[in-house]
Amino acid sequence: MASDPGPLFRAGGPFFLVAGPCVLEDRELNLAVARHLADVSSRLGVPVVFKASFDKANRSRLDSPRGPGLEAGVALLGEVREATGLPVLTDVHESVQVERMAGVVDVLQIPAFLCRQTDLILAAAATGRPLNLKKGQWMAPEEMGLAVQKAREGGAERLAVTERGTAFGYGRWIVDMRSFELMREACACPTLFDATHAVQLPGAAGGSSGGERRFIETLARAAVAAGADGLYLEVHPTPETAPSDAASMLPLDRLEPLLARALEIREARGGA
Repeated sequence: MASDPGPLFRAGGPFFLVAGPCVLEDRELNLAVARHLADVSSRLGVPVVFKASFDKANRSRLDSPRGPGLEAGVALLGEVREATGLPVLTDVHESVQVERMAGVVDVLQIPAFLCRQTDLILAAAATGRPLNLKKGQWMAPEEMGLAVQKAREGGAERLAVTERGTAFGYGRWIVDMRSFELMREACACPTLFDATHAVQLPGAAGGSSGGERRFIETLARAAVAAGADGLYLEVHPTPETAPSDAASMLPLDRLEPLLARALEIREARGGA
């Protein structure tokens, strides 16, 4: 049975990590990543939520790999949850997916591109599961307060919001370090930083996203210093072989040193 992530998705809760591969792959890889995350969680004393997508519904090209799909995704995520005890998170793209996924995962995520989709937010809120709402790349931090208000009016009580950068012209996201405080004020819930999507270079790889992996750790440290309540990181044992977001995922063996340094920074700033 997975641990309850509910306390993480309330204002004033502990610092935590959401991490996992971009998209679900074969069971061996999913479980290897999840077990590594569970070990890191135990060694560093940091709550961890496993994340992976069952469908990458917003790929640039029709022939891009999308993932195993809904039913296979339910089975794979359930296996991770059962084998490791980690709570699991996945994103939903349509209201018809919500009830099925809510039966197996602990946290539902609203993708950045869909964070203003009222019916999707309300359907996810009605499940009673904790929600993670990712900030749209075109939105000011304060605007996320309206998305959170929709979710709360739909019945959600446990929420987090995630910064993943804002569009700056074409092909690059820019992270405003004021976002964490501004979103916390507007949303009254934990604010996370997605350091891996923040280094994407959209469309830079001939119809798919490129990325600047070398800046993941720099931005993660800066975000924690600026007050982020947790980190969101896509990780993979061999990112170059990943079917999605290969250029912007963190190598799995770099996760623990990054997280340890983030905890040092958080302690230095008082953990507030």
